[in-house]
Amino acid sequence: MNQNLAYIHPNAKIGKDVTIEPFAYIAENVEIGDGTWVGPNATILDGARIGKNCRIFPGAVISAIPQDLKFRGEETTAEVGDNVTMRECVTINRGTKSRGKTVVGNNCLLMAYVHVAHDCILGNNIILGNGTQLAGEVEIDDFAILSGQVLVHQFERIGMHVMVQGGTKVNKDIPPYIIAAREPITFAGLNIIGLRRRGFNAEKVSEIQELYRNLYGKGMNVTQAIGYIENNMTQTVERDLILDFIKKSKRGIVREFAGDPSDGLED
Repeated sequence: MNQNLAYIHPNAKIGKDVTIEPFAYIAENVEIGDGTWVGPNATILDGARIGKNCRIFPGAVISAIPQDLKFRGEETTAEVGDNVTMRECVTINRGTKSRGKTVVGNNCLLMAYVHVAHDCILGNNIILGNGTQLAGEVEIDDFAILSGQVLVHQFERIGMHVMVQGGTKVNKDIPPYIIAAREPITFAGLNIIGLRRRGFNAEKVSEIQELYRNLYGKGMNVTQAIGYIENNMTQTVERDLILDFIKKSKRGIVREFAGDPSDGLED
Protein backbone atom coordinates (compact mmCIF):
# COMPACT_ATOMS: atom_id res chain seq x y z
CA MET A 1 0.00 0.00 0.00
CA ASN A 2 1.48 3.31 -1.10
CA GLN A 3 0.54 5.86 1.53
CA ASN A 4 3.41 8.34 1.25
CA LEU A 5 2.03 11.89 1.67
CA ALA A 6 -1.56 10.57 1.95
CA TYR A 7 -3.61 10.89 5.14
CA ILE A 8 -5.08 7.57 6.26
CA HIS A 9 -6.83 7.38 9.61
CA PRO A 10 -5.36 4.51 11.65
CA ASN A 11 -8.83 3.00 12.19
CA ALA A 12 -9.72 2.87 8.50
CA LYS A 13 -10.02 -0.68 7.17
CA ILE A 14 -7.86 -1.05 4.09
CA GLY A 15 -7.73 -4.32 2.13
CA LYS A 16 -4.80 -6.04 0.47
CA ASP A 17 -2.94 -4.57 -2.50
CA VAL A 18 -4.67 -1.20 -2.18
CA THR A 19 -2.82 1.77 -3.70
CA ILE A 20 -3.43 5.16 -2.11
CA GLU A 21 -1.67 7.93 -3.99
CA PRO A 22 -0.17 11.10 -2.46
CA PHE A 23 -2.53 13.72 -1.02
CA ALA A 24 -5.52 11.37 -0.84
CA TYR A 25 -7.58 11.62 2.37
CA ILE A 26 -9.08 8.54 4.07
CA ALA A 27 -11.32 9.16 7.11
CA GLU A 28 -11.81 6.91 10.15
CA ASN A 29 -15.06 5.08 9.38
CA VAL A 30 -14.01 3.85 5.94
CA GLU A 31 -13.61 0.39 4.42
CA ILE A 32 -11.76 -0.17 1.13
CA GLY A 33 -11.62 -3.58 -0.55
CA ASP A 34 -8.66 -5.43 -1.99
CA GLY A 35 -6.98 -4.17 -5.13
CA THR A 36 -8.60 -0.73 -5.21
CA TRP A 37 -6.71 2.30 -6.47
CA VAL A 38 -7.30 5.68 -4.82
CA GLY A 39 -5.90 8.51 -6.91
CA PRO A 40 -4.16 11.67 -5.71
CA ASN A 41 -6.41 14.26 -4.07
CA ALA A 42 -9.34 11.83 -3.79
CA THR A 43 -11.33 12.21 -0.58
CA ILE A 44 -12.97 9.22 1.13
CA LEU A 45 -15.07 10.29 4.10
CA ASP A 46 -16.80 8.57 7.04
CA GLY A 47 -19.37 5.99 5.99
CA ALA A 48 -17.66 4.97 2.77
CA ARG A 49 -17.73 1.27 1.93
CA ILE A 50 -15.68 0.70 -1.21
CA GLY A 51 -15.51 -2.72 -2.87
CA LYS A 52 -12.68 -4.60 -4.53
CA ASN A 53 -10.73 -3.51 -7.61
CA CYS A 54 -12.31 -0.05 -7.82
CA ARG A 55 -10.62 3.01 -9.32
CA ILE A 56 -11.17 6.40 -7.71
CA PHE A 57 -9.72 9.25 -9.76
CA PRO A 58 -8.35 12.62 -8.58
CA GLY A 59 -10.85 15.04 -7.11
CA ALA A 60 -13.52 12.44 -6.38
CA VAL A 61 -15.34 12.82 -3.03
CA ILE A 62 -17.01 9.67 -1.71
CA SER A 63 -19.42 9.66 1.25
CA ALA A 64 -19.70 13.38 1.98
CA ILE A 65 -22.73 14.27 4.07
CA PRO A 66 -26.01 14.73 2.14
CA GLN A 67 -26.99 18.05 0.62
CA ASP A 68 -30.32 17.71 2.38
CA LEU A 69 -31.51 20.15 5.04
CA LYS A 70 -33.37 17.32 6.81
CA PHE A 71 -30.09 15.56 7.55
CA ARG A 72 -29.28 15.66 11.25
CA GLY A 73 -25.95 13.88 11.39
CA GLU A 74 -27.32 10.34 11.57
CA GLU A 75 -24.83 7.55 10.90
CA THR A 76 -25.28 6.43 7.29
CA THR A 77 -23.18 4.98 4.49
CA ALA A 78 -22.20 5.33 0.86
CA GLU A 79 -21.67 1.82 -0.48
CA VAL A 80 -19.81 1.13 -3.72
CA GLY A 81 -19.55 -2.39 -5.18
CA ASP A 82 -16.67 -4.16 -6.89
CA ASN A 83 -14.98 -3.08 -10.13
CA VAL A 84 -16.46 0.42 -10.10
CA THR A 85 -14.66 3.30 -11.82
CA MET A 86 -15.26 6.79 -10.42
CA ARG A 87 -13.63 9.35 -12.67
CA GLU A 88 -12.42 12.86 -11.89
CA CYS A 89 -14.55 14.91 -9.48
CA VAL A 90 -17.30 12.31 -9.04
CA THR A 91 -19.30 12.93 -5.86
CA ILE A 92 -21.31 10.26 -4.05
CA ASN A 93 -23.15 11.49 -0.93
CA ARG A 94 -24.04 9.14 1.89
CA GLY A 95 -27.62 8.39 2.88
CA THR A 96 -30.10 9.98 5.26
CA LYS A 97 -32.54 8.42 7.68
CA SER A 98 -34.85 7.84 4.69
CA ARG A 99 -32.88 4.78 3.49
CA GLY A 100 -29.72 4.94 5.56
CA LYS A 101 -27.44 4.41 2.59
CA THR A 102 -26.54 5.36 -0.94
CA VAL A 103 -25.62 2.37 -3.11
CA VAL A 104 -23.68 1.94 -6.34
CA GLY A 105 -23.59 -1.67 -7.56
CA ASN A 106 -20.86 -3.69 -9.24
CA ASN A 107 -19.12 -2.99 -12.57
CA CYS A 108 -20.38 0.58 -12.91
CA LEU A 109 -18.68 3.48 -14.69
CA LEU A 110 -19.27 6.98 -13.33
CA MET A 111 -17.62 9.45 -15.68
CA ALA A 112 -16.19 12.84 -14.72
CA TYR A 113 -18.30 15.26 -12.66
CA VAL A 114 -21.13 12.78 -12.02
CA HIS A 115 -23.11 13.46 -8.85
CA VAL A 116 -24.98 10.72 -6.97
CA ALA A 117 -27.10 12.27 -4.22
CA HIS A 118 -28.26 10.84 -0.90
CA ASP A 119 -30.17 7.55 -0.80
CA CYS A 120 -29.82 6.79 -4.51
CA ILE A 121 -29.81 3.07 -5.33
CA LEU A 122 -27.90 2.05 -8.46
CA GLY A 123 -27.76 -1.51 -9.75
CA ASN A 124 -24.96 -3.27 -11.62
CA ASN A 125 -23.29 -2.52 -14.97
CA ILE A 126 -24.57 1.07 -15.11
CA ILE A 127 -22.87 3.87 -17.06
CA LEU A 128 -23.38 7.52 -16.12
CA GLY A 129 -21.94 9.93 -18.69
CA ASN A 130 -19.91 13.06 -17.97
CA GLY A 131 -21.74 15.63 -15.89
CA THR A 132 -24.84 13.54 -15.20
CA GLN A 133 -26.55 14.58 -11.97
CA LEU A 134 -28.84 12.42 -9.84
CA ALA A 135 -31.04 14.04 -7.18
CA GLY A 136 -31.95 12.25 -3.96
CA GLU A 137 -33.55 8.80 -3.79
CA VAL A 138 -33.24 8.03 -7.50
CA GLU A 139 -33.25 4.33 -8.45
CA ILE A 140 -31.49 3.00 -11.55
CA ASP A 141 -31.73 -0.66 -12.53
CA ASP A 142 -29.05 -2.88 -14.09
CA PHE A 143 -27.45 -2.09 -17.47
CA ALA A 144 -28.97 1.39 -17.80
CA ILE A 145 -26.90 4.01 -19.63
CA LEU A 146 -27.36 7.73 -19.03
CA SER A 147 -25.44 9.84 -21.52
CA GLY A 148 -23.69 13.10 -20.68
CA GLN A 149 -25.37 15.99 -18.85
CA VAL A 150 -28.54 14.07 -17.95
CA LEU A 151 -30.46 15.62 -15.04
CA VAL A 152 -32.62 13.27 -12.96
CA HIS A 153 -35.31 14.63 -10.63
CA GLN A 154 -35.58 13.22 -7.11
CA PHE A 155 -37.50 9.96 -6.56
CA GLU A 156 -37.39 8.93 -10.25
CA ARG A 157 -36.79 5.34 -11.30
CA ILE A 158 -35.00 4.21 -14.45
CA GLY A 159 -35.50 0.62 -15.61
CA MET A 160 -33.15 -2.09 -16.84
CA HIS A 161 -31.40 -1.71 -20.21
CA VAL A 162 -32.61 1.88 -20.65
CA MET A 163 -30.71 4.42 -22.72
CA VAL A 164 -31.20 8.12 -21.90
CA GLN A 165 -30.07 10.64 -24.52
CA GLY A 166 -27.52 13.28 -23.49
CA GLY A 167 -28.90 16.49 -22.04
CA THR A 168 -32.27 14.97 -21.15
CA LYS A 169 -34.18 16.18 -18.11
CA VAL A 170 -35.73 13.13 -16.44
CA ASN A 171 -38.92 13.98 -14.53
CA LYS A 172 -40.83 10.75 -15.22
CA ASP A 173 -40.07 7.10 -14.58
CA ILE A 174 -38.52 5.29 -17.55
CA PRO A 175 -39.67 1.67 -18.09
CA PRO A 176 -37.18 -1.08 -19.01
CA TYR A 177 -35.61 -1.61 -22.45
CA ILE A 178 -36.39 1.76 -24.04
CA ILE A 179 -34.69 4.93 -25.24
CA ALA A 180 -35.83 8.15 -23.55
CA ALA A 181 -35.06 11.54 -25.03
CA ARG A 182 -36.22 14.97 -26.14
CA GLU A 183 -37.66 17.91 -24.19
CA PRO A 184 -39.99 17.24 -22.52
CA ILE A 185 -38.81 13.66 -22.05
CA THR A 186 -40.66 11.03 -24.09
CA PHE A 187 -40.50 7.44 -25.26
CA ALA A 188 -38.18 7.41 -28.29
CA GLY A 189 -38.20 3.75 -29.26
CA LEU A 190 -36.77 0.48 -28.08
CA ASN A 191 -33.09 0.27 -27.12
CA ILE A 192 -32.54 -2.30 -29.86
CA ILE A 193 -28.78 -1.91 -30.20
CA GLY A 194 -28.25 -2.21 -26.45
CA LEU A 195 -30.44 -5.30 -26.22
CA ARG A 196 -28.63 -7.03 -29.07
CA ARG A 197 -25.27 -6.29 -27.50
CA ARG A 198 -26.47 -7.97 -24.31
CA GLY A 199 -27.61 -11.15 -26.01
CA PHE A 200 -31.32 -10.59 -26.62
CA ASN A 201 -32.22 -12.53 -29.76
CA ALA A 202 -34.40 -11.19 -32.58
CA GLU A 203 -37.50 -13.00 -31.31
CA LYS A 204 -37.17 -11.52 -27.82
CA VAL A 205 -36.52 -8.02 -29.18
CA SER A 206 -39.60 -8.32 -31.41
CA GLU A 207 -41.69 -9.42 -28.41
CA ILE A 208 -40.63 -6.42 -26.33
CA GLN A 209 -41.19 -4.12 -29.28
CA GLU A 210 -44.74 -5.40 -29.73
CA LEU A 211 -45.45 -4.83 -26.06
CA TYR A 212 -44.44 -1.18 -26.34
CA ARG A 213 -46.50 -0.77 -29.50
CA ASN A 214 -49.50 -1.80 -27.43
CA LEU A 215 -48.50 0.51 -24.59
CA TYR A 216 -47.76 3.59 -26.66
CA GLY A 217 -49.08 3.13 -30.17
CA LYS A 218 -52.78 2.23 -29.98
CA GLY A 219 -54.31 5.29 -28.39
CA MET A 220 -55.01 3.66 -25.04
CA ASN A 221 -54.26 5.19 -21.68
CA VAL A 222 -51.80 3.37 -19.43
CA THR A 223 -54.48 1.49 -17.47
CA GLN A 224 -56.19 0.30 -20.65
CA ALA A 225 -52.87 -0.72 -22.19
CA ILE A 226 -51.90 -2.75 -19.12
CA GLY A 227 -55.22 -4.61 -19.24
CA TYR A 228 -54.82 -5.28 -22.96
CA ILE A 229 -51.27 -6.59 -22.54
CA GLU A 230 -52.22 -8.84 -19.62
CA ASN A 231 -55.15 -10.33 -21.57
CA ASN A 232 -53.57 -10.62 -24.99
CA MET A 233 -49.82 -11.12 -24.68
CA THR A 234 -48.05 -14.27 -23.50
CA GLN A 235 -46.64 -14.08 -19.99
CA THR A 236 -42.84 -13.80 -20.08
CA VAL A 237 -40.15 -12.51 -17.74
CA GLU A 238 -39.80 -9.36 -19.83
CA ARG A 239 -43.54 -8.70 -20.02
CA ASP A 240 -43.97 -9.08 -16.28
CA LEU A 241 -40.92 -6.91 -15.56
CA ILE A 242 -42.35 -4.07 -17.65
CA LEU A 243 -45.85 -4.35 -16.21
CA ASP A 244 -44.56 -4.54 -12.64
CA PHE A 245 -42.41 -1.45 -13.22
CA ILE A 246 -45.35 0.55 -14.61
CA LYS A 247 -47.76 -0.52 -11.85
CA LYS A 248 -45.28 0.53 -9.16
CA SER A 249 -44.49 3.90 -10.72
CA LYS A 250 -45.36 6.72 -8.35
CA ARG A 251 -44.49 9.63 -10.64
CA GLY A 252 -45.88 8.24 -13.89
CA ILE A 253 -43.96 6.92 -16.90
CA VAL A 254 -42.61 8.79 -19.91
CA ARG A 255 -45.19 9.52 -22.60
CA GLU A 256 -45.31 8.70 -26.31
CA PHE A 257 -43.61 11.16 -28.64
CA ALA A 258 -46.23 13.22 -30.47
CA GLY A 259 -43.98 15.15 -32.85
CA ASP A 260 -42.10 14.39 -36.05
CA PRO A 261 -40.68 10.82 -35.89
CA SER A 262 -38.06 11.64 -38.52
CA ASP A 263 -35.66 13.28 -36.05
CA GLY A 264 -33.13 10.45 -36.28
CA LEU A 265 -33.90 8.56 -33.10
CA GLU A 266 -34.33 4.82 -33.47
CA ASP A 267 -37.90 3.48 -33.34
